[in-house]
Amino acid sequence: MIEIFIDGDACPVKDEVYAVAARLGLAVVLVANQRIRVPQDLGIEMVVVDNGPDAADDWIVDEIRAGDIVITADIPLAARCLERDAFALGTNGREFTPDSIGGALATREIKASIRESGIATGGPPPLSARDRSRFSNELDRIAHRALRG
Repeated sequence: MIEIFIDGDACPVKDEVYAVAARLGLAVVLVANQRIRVPQDLGIEMVVVDNGPDAADDWIVDEIRAGDIVITADIPLAARCLERDAFALGTNGREFTPDSIGGALATREIKASIRESGIATGGPPPLSARDRSRFSNELDRIAHRALRG
């Protein structure tokens, strides 16, 4: 059975994941460093891991199987999931693929280097209704691909 894993500490699209998963009958595992409220009636599994810097990432990578779906904004985690033949979807609705992950990792390194030099880069903009819709549509598309095998 395909499962959706959410890197949950700062995930802004949890409700969209819950809706798609409920419609398709997929299990959801929310992984975080602290307890997060989840809807009780949807059967979402809440996993609380240690506070280590990569504790949630490590737990997810250890638990996923080929064909599972991971929701994360963490590019290195997405790369690790792709190595396990899982799907990785960014919280912005963009799928990480074997073809795109190298560029995403390189861009991440460049931005980190800029921040380390003292230049303020700001965070990502808040998600609009259109962004949330795009995310839901992309998750639905990936979930159908995963279900087909």
